[in-house]
Amino acid sequence: MASPYAGGVQPPSPAAAVQQQNHSLAFRVMRLSRPSLQPDLAALLRFDPRDVFLPEDALTGSDPSAAAKFLDGLLHPSDSATAVPGDFTFRDRFLLRDPADALALPGLLVLPQSFGAIYLGETFCSYISINNSSSFEARDVVIKAEIQTERQRILLLDTSKSPVESIRSGGRYDFIVEHDVKELGAHTLVCTALYNDGDGERKYLPQFFKFSVSNPLSVRTKVRTIKDITYLEACIENHTKSNLYMDQVDFEPAQQWSATRLEADEHPSAVKSAIGDLCKQPIFIRAGGGIYNYLYQLRSSSDEASQTKSEGSSILGKFQITWRTNLGEPGRLQTQNIHSTPTASKDVDLRAVKVPPIIYVERAFMVNLCLTNQTDKTVGPFEVFLAPSMSGEDRAVLVNGPQKLILPLVEAFESMKFNLSMVATQLGVQKISGITMYAVQEKKYYEPLPDIEIFVDAE
Repeated sequence: MASPYAGGVQPPSPAAAVQQQNHSLAFRVMRLSRPSLQPDLAALLRFDPRDVFLPEDALTGSDPSAAAKFLDGLLHPSDSATAVPGDFTFRDRFLLRDPADALALPGLLVLPQSFGAIYLGETFCSYISINNSSSFEARDVVIKAEIQTERQRILLLDTSKSPVESIRSGGRYDFIVEHDVKELGAHTLVCTALYNDGDGERKYLPQFFKFSVSNPLSVRTKVRTIKDITYLEACIENHTKSNLYMDQVDFEPAQQWSATRLEADEHPSAVKSAIGDLCKQPIFIRAGGGIYNYLYQLRSSSDEASQTKSEGSSILGKFQITWRTNLGEPGRLQTQNIHSTPTASKDVDLRAVKVPPIIYVERAFMVNLCLTNQTDKTVGPFEVFLAPSMSGEDRAVLVNGPQKLILPLVEAFESMKFNLSMVATQLGVQKISGITMYAVQEKKYYEPLPDIEIFVDAE
């Protein structure tokens, strides 16, 4: 369906107006858009519940008490088999002949009365008509239509190789152009015609139709990393004046990542089937600020883990989003690359590899540790020790034996495993905390190893 172009044409200057009067041809532009259902405000109340019980003229008659008497007769019927007075002409007015009646929709489709809003990701479709309003025939008409943005010019139509032979007086030539909107901001539809008028003079007619493209939705993301797992939360907000039905919201991870969408557990009564997966209901996001949240779990691929660490890549991936409006008009967007939270790179990494599953009080046990050199040069030597408690309290787990463990040099990108002998002095759930490393040559302290929870049992 077509809606007339309104409000987008820039007013011509006086000089251009004089030139415009000398032209035989003129462009008219209409945007092709789907109609909408227009509620009938006069029919918002389709029925009165009292119509079910009262006769036709009970509320409008000369005696208002007749309605009360009639209702009393219905509530307290007499024993006589007399007919209830009144005519139930409207007794079925409460029945909805059509589901749309409940919404006061008349069943008619209304064309938009303005050019309307154009959003990023939609397909701009326009019906263009070039009219000959003069009394002469226009011949050899070359027509061009293009979209101009701040960055580029896109040619939509060019009849240079096959000009329109003639447009008779009072006649017109119509065509349709389409353009996938991929940029925000100001756009200009430029329509030009090169033709011969009645005097055989070659004339050039340009006309400009301006419109603005807005963002239909926003995607806000949060990234959080817990150990080796990265969680990505995406909040999609609808900025349009129409409800959006999200057909597809897919996260395409970068090469070094694998992504899994996390969803809430379904109700036990929900039945899964192959048909249900194929006919999946779209996600509904209400107009004017409605939101919906998506959560993804990202894991680093094993083959790319070492390469990612060395290159320091922070790209997680991008979203592919498709949707439809109330009457099925499609839209599609692709987000820019989403980056992970920047973290300070460590040249040396110390982590716990293995802790005994059973630990007894006041009996020595071994904690297996791994030191990794993540640089391209040799580092070391190092001292590993238990740092004093910040709170001043006595630790429940102590080093058993020498308080400092000396480690030799570590080659570039190599790892070294070693054991640290410890002993627990208290029963129950305890923490191994304060394991710290010191570089002797650089005279540099590294952050302590994260706390490790253990359970200490009695013998």
